[in-house]
Amino acid sequence: MTSIGELRLHMEPKTLVDENRHQNQPRRVRRIVLSINGDSHSIEVDARSTLAEVLRENLRMTGTKLGCNRSECGTCTLIMDGRTVFSCTILAVEAEGKCIETIEGLASGSDLNPLQKAFIKNDALQCGYCIPAMLMAATALLRVKMEPTEDDVRQGIAGVYCRCGAYPNIVRAVLDVSRGQVDC
Repeated sequence: MTSIGELRLHMEPKTLVDENRHQNQPRRVRRIVLSINGDSHSIEVDARSTLAEVLRENLRMTGTKLGCNRSECGTCTLIMDGRTVFSCTILAVEAEGKCIETIEGLASGSDLNPLQKAFIKNDALQCGYCIPAMLMAATALLRVKMEPTEDDVRQGIAGVYCRCGAYPNIVRAVLDVSRGQVDC
């Protein structure tokens, strides 16, 4: 069972990872270039750092959340080369040369995309912690299945756990977008 104190560690970008995690190991720094939301980022990283850690800590893209750090909760979901992945278990060095899409890339400036608008319209968020991952999973689903059924949507977002129970509203929001029922 996770304590409230342990949960808080996952909410602050600076304290997401135990800074002493590699204390007795030699540091292996590599310069990599990551393609994120259409922009190239040249950055030096510890070769053992995950993509989620680099996004949050080095690039300050904190939309991608960390929950379990074991590919179980899905809050770190993003799109890489067109497929949803759990960024907490992908090394940043493995992501070099891949096309990475994060929640920060969905909106165009202050203009939300239709899926984001549908989440708001359908009150498809409560605490909001899983929402970036839900939006990324739904985006990937709608790219391959433009007219999903309710079961398709449930399957498409199944890798992301919502603890507050906004699932029905999330499903409704995705279906609204697929049916063109969102004002753009």
